[in-house]
Amino acid sequence: QVQVEESGGGSVQPGGSLRLSCTASGNLFGIETMGWLRQAPGKERELVAISSYGNINYAESVKGRFTISRDNAKNTMYLQMNNLKPEDTAVYYCNWRGKVYLGQDYWGKGTLVNVFS
Repeated sequence: QVQVEESGGGSVQPGGSLRLSCTASGNLFGIETMGWLRQAPGKERELVAISSYGNINYAESVKGRFTISRDNAKNTMYLQMNNLKPEDTAVYYCNWRGKVYLGQDYWGKGTLVNVFS
């Protein structure tokens, strides 16, 4: 069983920065994909950043501002968010994924990022 814990959300003014962390405890063997998704009020959940087998992709809306990274020794992934905008306001979820048919699909509970003037 894998436990996932997120941290780092909060309130920030436009142009500010936040770093989200997501730590997984347990057996991560076979987990090759990690990602961050977000859900704004009244909107569907959307992919923000994903790292899979060494390939990294970002949503167009965050390219050049957000960076996904991983510390293997700590089983922790990060999302560095710079130059935040009000439209980045959402609940952010981290996801660790391997063979989904084996149940290797682990989610954090979400952390709120609020960007306001």
